[in-house]
Amino acid sequence: MKDMLWQYLRIARQNMLWKLDGLTEYQMRRPMTPTGTNLLGLVKHLALVEYGYFGLTFGREFPARFAELEKSAIARLNSDMWAAADESSESIIALYREAWVHSDATIAALELDSPGTVLHWPADKQNIDLHRVLVHLVAETNRHCGHADIVRELIDSSVGLRLGNENMADGDAQWWAEYRAELESVAREADEVRPKN
Repeated sequence: MKDMLWQYLRIARQNMLWKLDGLTEYQMRRPMTPTGTNLLGLVKHLALVEYGYFGLTFGREFPARFAELEKSAIARLNSDMWAAADESSESIIALYREAWVHSDATIAALELDSPGTVLHWPADKQNIDLHRVLVHLVAETNRHCGHADIVRELIDSSVGLRLGNENMADGDAQWWAEYRAELESVAREADEVRPKN
């Protein structure tokens, strides 16, 4: 069970970084939603999430770099969701890869039923085990991969589940344009025939 969850986490991590391939600094940082969602910010956030859940939760040592970033995330609301101009994309990607090494050491060292404590969760839910953390991180990472899918498509129309397995219909640009137009038409039609609240 541990190996299967670990493998799903590894795949999701790689998928997240794949969404940055070939983009400029601006494209990686560009806020694409009203709440500022951006690709590099998602990577930075996931790095801090991994350090927290696989480090603090189990009382394991972690690099000082994480403590500094966590302190700054507390000092400035939402600063874990974007990279400052002086934080290079290479440094954020390296941070995420460092988090993987740290997390993987924790996963390798502990059993699925090894206890941990998530201090920022409600008091009655704080006591958990490695199994729960792995499930949580697989879900969390894949959730943000979904965000990255949409953000990347908005940036340059690149789509796909993961490198080598895009998992998309085999339509060309014309087919996709017609498909989207059909969905727009259906949405408008449905809105016209449904009673308004």
